[in-house]
Amino acid sequence: MKTQDIAPTLEKIYPEAGDFLPLNGTDYVEFYVGNAKQAAHYYKTAFGFQNLAYSGLETGNKDAASYVLQQDKIRLVLTTPLHSGNPINQHIVKHGDGVKVIALWVDDATKSFEETTKRGAKPFMEPTKEEDENGYVIRSGIYTYGETVHMFVERKNYNGLFLPGYQEWKSDYNPKAAGLKYIDHMVGNVGWNEMNVWVDWYEKTMGFINLLTFDDKQIHTEYSALMSKVMSNGNGRIKFPINEPAEGKKKSQIEEYIQFYEGSGCQHIAVATDDILTTVRDLRSRGVEFLSAPPNAYYEDVRVRVPNVKEDMDLLAAEGILIDCDEDGYLLQIFTKPVEDRPTLFFEIIQRMGAKGFGAGNFKALFESIEREQAKRGTL
Repeated sequence: MKTQDIAPTLEKIYPEAGDFLPLNGTDYVEFYVGNAKQAAHYYKTAFGFQNLAYSGLETGNKDAASYVLQQDKIRLVLTTPLHSGNPINQHIVKHGDGVKVIALWVDDATKSFEETTKRGAKPFMEPTKEEDENGYVIRSGIYTYGETVHMFVERKNYNGLFLPGYQEWKSDYNPKAAGLKYIDHMVGNVGWNEMNVWVDWYEKTMGFINLLTFDDKQIHTEYSALMSKVMSNGNGRIKFPINEPAEGKKKSQIEEYIQFYEGSGCQHIAVATDDILTTVRDLRSRGVEFLSAPPNAYYEDVRVRVPNVKEDMDLLAAEGILIDCDEDGYLLQIFTKPVEDRPTLFFEIIQRMGAKGFGAGNFKALFESIEREQAKRGTL
């Protein structure tokens, strides 16, 4: 299914879907981390994010410190608790560093909350007006899989830097950006037999549709398998693939994630670039670690399977970048190793050259690479 076909299909299945939860895009992604100051330094140094805003003791926040980073349209918020009794601390003890909030930009946060909660969403935060000298923001939130939250952010009456309660974060250390543009999609891992539960939840609660489905016959290796369904909102700006484990000879990457995250959560964030070769080389030079490259036979097959790739195939192979295509074009993608000691969260770097898919032709090569890392960790 093409992206441009999503909205009319959605309206056909759910006549009210185009109205009850319009989403403008991803507003920010908030991580709960053990040390936000150090994590912010890592994301600036390794991924080229720029400092934007800060909230903490100096701004009157006695409970937590938050550092806001930005690169083009991507905003990351890194939050750490300032006391052991803070619920954020319990979240970190259980899950380790990871994504807590996937914030969605909306025109009406109150209506978004009312429409989703009346369809069964569990409330996280009632609509709340937050204001300062730059105007006001209204935020509300609901729980999705695990302890992950979707926050609805209405900022049409706000002209400040980020949110009320934050001040400009100035720093003499400002590494150059790495060419990351926007969040392409975010992937959630859920437990055994839970994928369809959350597919139904996104359909009924948020008006999403099941854009693509991959079963264990498509996503498997000799040792492991998983199943995945891609959920999309009506305008195609928000896409959430949802993965669950499937039976295999050994432990799948989904099982490993759930074991170490201790529950369902966000597995990876896919960020887009216009020049993946330059971006990946830059990230490597900054210390970002990527999964190992597939064997030469993969690229021999790709030359036949994906014709008309504009980039130099030898250069793509040298960097271990994967290539796939669909009826709309092709895409280039590569995946980092987990960005923390628990083998949980990682990043995908993706460049779309017309393709609307998610690299189905790369699944086997990708998962074999992940399994090689699992074997090193003794978790396969």
